[in-house]
Amino acid sequence: MKTKRFTSVALVAGLLIFSVPLRAHHGYAAFYTTKQVTLKGTVVEWHWVSPHSVLVFDVKDDKGNIVQWATEFGGKSFMRNTFKVGDEVTVTLEPAKNGAPVGRTLTVVLPDGQVLVAQRGPGTLSPTENPSDSPKR
Repeated sequence: MKTKRFTSVALVAGLLIFSVPLRAHHGYAAFYTTKQVTLKGTVVEWHWVSPHSVLVFDVKDDKGNIVQWATEFGGKSFMRNTFKVGDEVTVTLEPAKNGAPVGRTLTVVLPDGQVLVAQRGPGTLSPTENPSDSPKR
């Protein structure tokens, strides 16, 4: 009995010790947190992985050139089959400070009009019927 209790305590302590560095790697210093960009584009790739998924989409710039953007968010299981290559999406994101065409997802509007809204943690999306119902950031 004492061995099981010790093992349980050691496991919990170990998880707590390692959770601090894991949380620390989720910094967003590379992205503007006060600037948002909304882009309309076509899905090129969708990498559903945990803990970070990546949506790659093509956007036409002001000159008509195609710019490939990538945006990151959490790997929620409901999103596994959310995006299909060729889908037209509207993505609002916080862009990279270095000017690269990458960002941290805030919202995504799907072809059917469904809106995925970032909630409670950077890059965590959930579906919503009405974007105004989502918590304020």
